[in-house]
Amino acid sequence: MDEEIAPSRAATVDVAGVTFIADLSGALFWEEQRLLVVSDLHLEKGSSFATRGVLLPPYDTAATLGRLSAVIARHDPRMVIALGDSFHDRDAHGRLSASDRDAIAGLQVRRDWIWISGNHDPALPADLGGVVASEVAIGPIAFRHEPTGAAGEIAGHLHPKARLSTRGRSMERRCFASDGERAVMPAFGAYTGGLSIRDAAFAKIFQTLGFVAHVLGDNRLHAIAASRCH
Repeated sequence: MDEEIAPSRAATVDVAGVTFIADLSGALFWEEQRLLVVSDLHLEKGSSFATRGVLLPPYDTAATLGRLSAVIARHDPRMVIALGDSFHDRDAHGRLSASDRDAIAGLQVRRDWIWISGNHDPALPADLGGVVASEVAIGPIAFRHEPTGAAGEIAGHLHPKARLSTRGRSMERRCFASDGERAVMPAFGAYTGGLSIRDAAFAKIFQTLGFVAHVLGDNRLHAIAASRCH
Protein backbone atom coordinates (compact mmCIF):
# COMPACT_ATOMS: atom_id res chain seq x y z
CA MET A 1 0.00 0.00 0.00
CA ASP A 2 1.61 3.27 -1.11
CA GLU A 3 -0.22 5.27 1.56
CA GLU A 4 1.05 3.26 4.52
CA ILE A 5 2.60 4.94 7.51
CA ALA A 6 3.71 1.62 8.94
CA PRO A 7 2.53 -2.00 8.72
CA SER A 8 2.57 -4.16 11.83
CA ARG A 9 1.40 -7.59 12.96
CA ALA A 10 1.43 -6.45 16.61
CA ALA A 11 -0.01 -2.96 16.24
CA THR A 12 -0.69 -0.57 19.08
CA VAL A 13 -3.17 2.27 19.45
CA ASP A 14 -2.50 5.03 21.98
CA VAL A 15 -5.39 6.81 23.68
CA ALA A 16 -4.80 9.54 26.29
CA GLY A 17 -1.40 8.14 27.26
CA VAL A 18 -2.55 4.50 27.42
CA THR A 19 -1.17 2.00 24.93
CA PHE A 20 -3.56 -0.69 23.70
CA ILE A 21 -2.73 -3.74 21.61
CA ALA A 22 -4.88 -3.59 18.49
CA ASP A 23 -5.83 -7.14 17.64
CA LEU A 24 -6.34 -8.05 13.99
CA SER A 25 -9.84 -9.26 14.91
CA GLY A 26 -10.91 -5.71 15.72
CA ALA A 27 -10.52 -5.95 19.52
CA LEU A 28 -8.36 -3.81 21.81
CA PHE A 29 -6.35 -5.22 24.71
CA TRP A 30 -5.09 -3.10 27.63
CA GLU A 31 -2.29 -5.30 28.87
CA GLU A 32 -1.72 -3.55 32.20
CA GLN A 33 -5.38 -3.98 33.15
CA ARG A 34 -5.75 -7.34 31.35
CA LEU A 35 -8.82 -5.77 29.75
CA LEU A 36 -10.23 -6.79 26.37
CA VAL A 37 -12.63 -4.47 24.55
CA VAL A 38 -14.88 -5.38 21.61
CA SER A 39 -17.66 -3.38 20.02
CA ASP A 40 -20.84 -3.89 18.03
CA LEU A 41 -21.19 -7.67 18.01
CA HIS A 42 -24.76 -7.34 16.64
CA LEU A 43 -25.60 -10.91 17.65
CA GLU A 44 -28.69 -12.37 15.96
CA LYS A 45 -28.65 -9.86 13.12
CA GLY A 46 -29.42 -12.72 10.72
CA SER A 47 -32.53 -13.79 12.62
CA SER A 48 -33.61 -10.16 12.92
CA PHE A 49 -33.55 -9.77 9.16
CA ALA A 50 -35.42 -13.08 8.78
CA THR A 51 -38.35 -11.70 10.78
CA ARG A 52 -38.66 -9.01 8.10
CA GLY A 53 -38.47 -11.48 5.23
CA VAL A 54 -34.82 -10.85 4.37
CA LEU A 55 -33.19 -14.25 4.49
CA LEU A 56 -29.54 -14.40 5.52
CA PRO A 57 -27.67 -17.55 6.53
CA PRO A 58 -28.42 -17.92 10.28
CA TYR A 59 -24.81 -18.42 11.31
CA ASP A 60 -23.66 -14.92 12.26
CA THR A 61 -23.96 -15.38 16.04
CA ALA A 62 -21.93 -18.60 16.08
CA ALA A 63 -19.32 -17.05 13.77
CA THR A 64 -19.02 -13.90 15.90
CA LEU A 65 -18.78 -15.86 19.16
CA GLY A 66 -16.17 -18.12 17.58
CA ARG A 67 -14.02 -15.13 16.69
CA LEU A 68 -14.55 -13.69 20.16
CA SER A 69 -13.53 -16.99 21.73
CA ALA A 70 -10.31 -16.98 19.69
CA VAL A 71 -9.30 -13.45 20.70
CA ILE A 72 -10.09 -14.20 24.37
CA ALA A 73 -7.89 -17.30 24.14
CA ARG A 74 -5.06 -15.19 22.69
CA HIS A 75 -5.07 -12.57 25.44
CA ASP A 76 -6.68 -14.33 28.46
CA PRO A 77 -8.24 -11.11 29.80
CA ARG A 78 -9.34 -10.59 33.38
CA MET A 79 -12.16 -8.35 32.16
CA VAL A 80 -14.13 -8.02 28.93
CA ILE A 81 -16.07 -4.92 27.96
CA ALA A 82 -18.56 -5.20 25.09
CA LEU A 83 -19.08 -1.63 23.91
CA GLY A 84 -22.76 -1.71 23.05
CA ASP A 85 -24.95 -3.07 20.26
CA SER A 86 -23.88 -6.52 21.36
CA PHE A 87 -27.35 -7.62 20.21
CA HIS A 88 -28.94 -6.44 16.99
CA ASP A 89 -32.33 -5.59 18.49
CA ARG A 90 -34.20 -5.49 21.79
CA ASP A 91 -35.44 -9.07 21.47
CA ALA A 92 -32.31 -10.66 19.99
CA HIS A 93 -31.18 -12.24 23.25
CA GLY A 94 -34.42 -14.22 23.29
CA ARG A 95 -33.57 -15.77 19.93
CA LEU A 96 -30.18 -17.08 21.04
CA SER A 97 -29.84 -20.83 20.66
CA ALA A 98 -28.99 -22.92 23.69
CA SER A 99 -25.51 -23.58 22.30
CA ASP A 100 -24.86 -19.87 21.77
CA ARG A 101 -26.01 -19.12 25.33
CA ASP A 102 -23.64 -21.80 26.57
CA ALA A 103 -20.83 -20.29 24.51
CA ILE A 104 -21.38 -16.85 26.07
CA ALA A 105 -21.47 -18.37 29.56
CA GLY A 106 -18.24 -20.23 28.82
CA LEU A 107 -16.47 -17.04 27.74
CA GLN A 108 -17.46 -15.37 31.01
CA VAL A 109 -15.96 -18.04 33.28
CA ARG A 110 -13.29 -16.63 35.63
CA ARG A 111 -13.50 -13.10 34.22
CA ASP A 112 -15.46 -9.93 34.80
CA TRP A 113 -17.81 -9.11 31.95
CA ILE A 114 -19.46 -5.74 31.27
CA TRP A 115 -22.18 -5.19 28.68
CA ILE A 116 -22.36 -1.51 27.70
CA SER A 117 -25.88 -0.66 26.55
CA GLY A 118 -26.18 0.57 22.97
CA ASN A 119 -28.84 2.10 20.77
CA HIS A 120 -29.79 -1.34 19.41
CA ASP A 121 -29.83 -3.00 22.84
CA PRO A 122 -30.69 -0.33 25.44
CA ALA A 123 -32.18 -2.81 27.93
CA LEU A 124 -30.15 -5.98 28.34
CA PRO A 125 -31.55 -8.83 30.48
CA ALA A 126 -29.91 -9.96 33.70
CA ASP A 127 -29.78 -13.63 32.71
CA LEU A 128 -26.89 -13.25 30.24
CA GLY A 129 -24.21 -13.07 32.91
CA GLY A 130 -21.96 -10.12 33.60
CA VAL A 131 -23.19 -6.66 34.48
CA VAL A 132 -24.81 -3.92 32.40
CA ALA A 133 -23.61 -0.30 32.39
CA SER A 134 -24.16 2.83 30.32
CA GLU A 135 -20.43 3.56 30.36
CA VAL A 136 -17.31 2.62 32.31
CA ALA A 137 -14.32 4.77 33.34
CA ILE A 138 -10.95 3.17 34.15
CA GLY A 139 -8.09 5.56 34.82
CA PRO A 140 -8.03 8.20 32.05
CA ILE A 141 -10.19 6.10 29.69
CA ALA A 142 -13.98 6.26 29.31
CA PHE A 143 -15.63 3.35 27.50
CA ARG A 144 -19.04 4.12 25.97
CA HIS A 145 -21.10 3.12 22.95
CA GLU A 146 -21.68 6.39 21.09
CA PRO A 147 -18.66 8.66 20.63
CA THR A 148 -18.86 12.23 21.90
CA GLY A 149 -15.38 13.38 20.88
CA ALA A 150 -14.21 13.72 24.48
CA ALA A 151 -10.54 13.16 25.25
CA GLY A 152 -9.80 9.73 26.68
CA GLU A 153 -12.83 8.17 25.02
CA ILE A 154 -13.06 4.74 23.39
CA ALA A 155 -16.37 4.17 21.64
CA GLY A 156 -18.02 2.16 18.90
CA HIS A 157 -21.36 2.73 17.15
CA LEU A 158 -20.04 4.14 13.85
CA HIS A 159 -18.45 0.94 12.44
CA PRO A 160 -15.47 2.77 10.87
CA LYS A 161 -14.07 1.55 7.58
CA ALA A 162 -11.46 2.95 5.22
CA ARG A 163 -11.35 2.80 1.43
CA LEU A 164 -7.87 2.33 0.05
CA SER A 165 -6.34 2.24 -3.40
CA THR A 166 -3.48 -0.17 -3.94
CA ARG A 167 -2.01 -1.83 -6.99
CA GLY A 168 -4.56 -0.15 -9.21
CA ARG A 169 -7.62 -1.34 -7.34
CA SER A 170 -9.80 -0.03 -4.54
CA MET A 171 -10.90 -1.92 -1.45
CA GLU A 172 -12.71 -1.21 1.81
CA ARG A 173 -11.63 -2.58 5.17
CA ARG A 174 -12.69 -2.17 8.79
CA CYS A 175 -10.42 -0.01 10.91
CA PHE A 176 -9.77 1.61 14.25
CA ALA A 177 -9.91 5.41 14.01
CA SER A 178 -7.72 7.29 16.49
CA ASP A 179 -5.87 10.57 16.92
CA GLY A 180 -4.08 9.60 20.13
CA GLU A 181 -6.65 11.22 22.39
CA ARG A 182 -9.78 9.25 21.43
CA ALA A 183 -10.62 6.16 19.37
CA VAL A 184 -13.57 4.63 17.56
CA MET A 185 -13.53 0.85 17.29
CA PRO A 186 -14.51 -1.25 14.30
CA ALA A 187 -17.60 -3.43 14.48
CA PHE A 188 -16.75 -6.97 15.58
CA GLY A 189 -19.90 -8.74 14.35
CA ALA A 190 -19.84 -11.09 11.38
CA TYR A 191 -22.69 -9.34 9.54
CA THR A 192 -21.87 -5.73 10.39
CA GLY A 193 -21.33 -3.12 7.71
CA GLY A 194 -19.26 0.03 7.98
CA LEU A 195 -19.23 3.81 7.66
CA SER A 196 -16.45 5.58 5.78
CA ILE A 197 -14.07 7.50 8.03
CA ARG A 198 -14.47 10.38 5.56
CA ASP A 199 -18.14 10.67 6.57
CA ALA A 200 -19.18 13.85 8.38
CA ALA A 201 -19.90 11.80 11.52
CA PHE A 202 -16.16 11.35 12.05
CA ALA A 203 -15.43 15.03 11.40
CA LYS A 204 -17.62 15.84 14.41
CA ILE A 205 -15.44 13.60 16.60
CA PHE A 206 -11.93 14.35 15.33
CA GLN A 207 -12.52 17.90 14.02
CA THR A 208 -9.76 17.49 11.39
CA LEU A 209 -8.42 14.69 9.20
CA GLY A 210 -5.33 14.52 11.41
CA PHE A 211 -6.24 11.07 12.69
CA VAL A 212 -5.12 7.61 11.69
CA ALA A 213 -7.02 4.63 10.32
CA HIS A 214 -5.54 1.42 11.72
CA VAL A 215 -6.80 -0.79 8.93
CA LEU A 216 -7.44 -4.51 9.45
CA GLY A 217 -5.60 -6.26 6.65
CA ASP A 218 -5.41 -9.94 5.80
CA ASN A 219 -2.55 -10.68 8.20
CA ARG A 220 -1.49 -7.35 9.69
CA LEU A 221 -2.76 -3.89 10.58
CA HIS A 222 -1.79 -0.91 8.46
CA ALA A 223 -1.63 2.59 9.96
CA ILE A 224 -2.78 5.01 7.27
CA ALA A 225 -3.43 8.73 7.56
CA ALA A 226 -7.16 9.39 7.29
CA SER A 227 -6.42 12.14 4.77
CA ARG A 228 -4.99 9.51 2.41
CA CYS A 229 -8.13 7.38 2.48
CA HIS A 230 -11.03 7.91 0.08
